[in-house]
Amino acid sequence: MRGQADNFGITRLERAETGTFGWQVRLQRRGVKFGKYFADRGYGGWDGSLQAARAWRDEVVRRIGENETTRVCALSVRNSSGVVGVAKVSVGGPMGAVYHFWQASWCPSPGERRSVRFSVRRHGEKTAFLLAVKARREGAGG
Repeated sequence: MRGQADNFGITRLERAETGTFGWQVRLQRRGVKFGKYFADRGYGGWDGSLQAARAWRDEVVRRIGENETTRVCALSVRNSSGVVGVAKVSVGGPMGAVYHFWQASWCPSPGERRSVRFSVRRHGEKTAFLLAVKARREGAGG
């Protein structure tokens, strides 16, 4: 059996009521979406459509840059904290309450994302920020 990474960005669609049987490829990089549907009947069945979907996906990934750095790994112009992978987030609670956190995010391995939040109310603004920076540094392996 092939690994899960072989079908990255590919989903099987089977809807008997509409006669939809095939593979859907959906990718997104820096807000740009790429997608295409591969019907079984157009590619000689399940295997043929899957091979075509993988080939198209691989070509798109090659074109947009397999090794392109993700937003969490490079400083974005939208970053206001000055630290890659650290952002201030606000979450709405019951009865209109708003809670503020400093959040650290990182990718321990391809396709996997981790994050942790530190409450500004509990730790204070500066300490919550410093805890997020430390968590990001430790989580990202450096």
